[in-house]
Amino acid sequence: MNQRMILPLVPLLASVLSAQSAAKQSDRQAPEFLGPCSDLVCEIEHDWSRNNVLIDGLANAMPEEKYGFKPTPAQQSFGERVLHAAEVNLMLLQALGAKTPTPSIDLKVTSKAATMAALERVGSYGVAVIKELGEEGLRARIDSPGPMQWFMGPKVSRQRVLYFLMTHSQDTYGQLVVYARLNGVTPPASRQP
Repeated sequence: MNQRMILPLVPLLASVLSAQSAAKQSDRQAPEFLGPCSDLVCEIEHDWSRNNVLIDGLANAMPEEKYGFKPTPAQQSFGERVLHAAEVNLMLLQALGAKTPTPSIDLKVTSKAATMAALERVGSYGVAVIKELGEEGLRARIDSPGPMQWFMGPKVSRQRVLYFLMTHSQDTYGQLVVYARLNGVTPPASRQP
């Protein structure tokens, strides 16, 4: 076949491949947090959930025997970094003033199961807090939680605190990716289908 005969077939081939790809993707059920939202509460809840799924997936991918791994002696272990994300999230979620019961987490646990359970409890607590506060509560300004005053000012919206937590978790996730890759673990979010 010469080039003039092939060129008209390119759009047809692209269309067929696109349809096959769409069919494969529709076979997989997308998580709810990837769906559309019509209000602020839904958007923040989805962003919070997606953030937690990333860390949870990576924490689950790391083998139990690697939870004590430290890249250097001065750094926290993988498990301690996971608990750090849970601890900071819990501390600042509590400062938002919701009435949702606060879960207790043990910051001294070392097992993978206990660490992941703490992370998941705090993630669920965050969803409950977001839903309880609602749109008006998320937009309301509160006194900045303790250490945040120096970089966020004396007053802050609850929404801003939640987005700070998500960026902090992303920072921690990036650190955890290095720990995982140093141990031959490819993060689930980095794996190609």
